[in-house]
Amino acid sequence: MSAIVRKYVLACIAAAGVLAWACPGAQAGTRWEVLEAIHWVENPSNSTRPGRFGELGPYQFRENTWRLHTTKPFRWALERKQADEVAVKHYEWLRRGLEAAGIEASPYNIALAWNSGLDAVITGRAPSAAHHYADRVTNMATQIGRSALANR
Repeated sequence: MSAIVRKYVLACIAAAGVLAWACPGAQAGTRWEVLEAIHWVENPSNSTRPGRFGELGPYQFRENTWRLHTTKPFRWALERKQADEVAVKHYEWLRRGLEAAGIEASPYNIALAWNSGLDAVITGRAPSAAHHYADRVTNMATQIGRSALANR
């Protein structure tokens, strides 16, 4: 399967909301799978234009989130290597925050916190749109993991 076709299929699966639990044995898991899924849900066309609230890059970082993890200029969020470094730091920050609160740092909860904020997950106040986002990311991460296994 070509890379372009694979990306299209993954985007379609995420858009269709295919449920991960509907496929026995399928689980999203690795940090890479979750971050790649966040990228494809946030910015599937790799647009360099700012988002509605000024978000930038493949992970659509807001400037405040970017500043939590780096002193590099926010415009560097458009550069994939820089964005990946900050994404890993943010993922790990969310993971530690969830675990410190006694909440499982599952792919779903990581995605939920990525979209709605760590405090919203800890207090149980994440909006329904954030839960839908977390479903999409989890489903996409599952498909990415399956695709990686199939290509071995």
